[in-house]
Amino acid sequence: MKLDILVISAHPDDMELSCAGTVLKEIANGKKVGAVDLTAGELGTRGSGELRLQEAEESSKILGLSCRHNLGMKDCFFKNDEDHIRLLLLYIRKYQPDIVLANAISDRHPDHGRAAKFIADACFYSGLRKIETSDAGKEQMAWRPKAIYHYVQDYFIKPDFVVDVTAHVDQKMEAIKAFSSQFYDPNSKDPESPLTSKHFFDYLKGRMADMGRYIQADYGEGFTLSRPAEVEYLSDLK
Repeated sequence: MKLDILVISAHPDDMELSCAGTVLKEIANGKKVGAVDLTAGELGTRGSGELRLQEAEESSKILGLSCRHNLGMKDCFFKNDEDHIRLLLLYIRKYQPDIVLANAISDRHPDHGRAAKFIADACFYSGLRKIETSDAGKEQMAWRPKAIYHYVQDYFIKPDFVVDVTAHVDQKMEAIKAFSSQFYDPNSKDPESPLTSKHFFDYLKGRMADMGRYIQADYGEGFTLSRPAEVEYLSDLK
């Protein structure tokens, strides 16, 4: 199955918190979108890796993803080395996405910036035919995505472009809330974190509203480019 878009993230909830509105919009437009999570987020303040996988499965149904995989890399300790890159290459070559959405280039959680570089490197190496990989005993064809776009996460980064996600905000919030162990629960005895504030969802909507302001939309999601984008005509830019 070839995908139009593959979202590759360090943790299972990164996509939902940052670019789920864009994912929903693209799926509504007929695009096939899948996801690959590098880790299970097992070192998160609340919940467990096993629970996070269950929450990711529920969220995937809400989003309507064509597929989702977890690579089982170590949360906080995955490396940008040959073994890890080869594991990710299997999925880039398997699904041959035209576009990859990846973690923010810099963020509060060190995994996010490290994943951004790791994913970009893997996308490049995936296009080198002399790096051989096989899936179920069948040799894979080299494949390099046409574009990598980095979504904005916790830290504010001025976006290079913004997607209007106004029509998909409610469903995005539903997908985020599938990760219920992460968020505010007045009865929980687990430690507090930035995500457990009762105002966290207000912050998320505020960020989307701020991004939307750039394009005169109620809500938006921002992205940065890893390299300049090709434009045929100036009128292609809104």
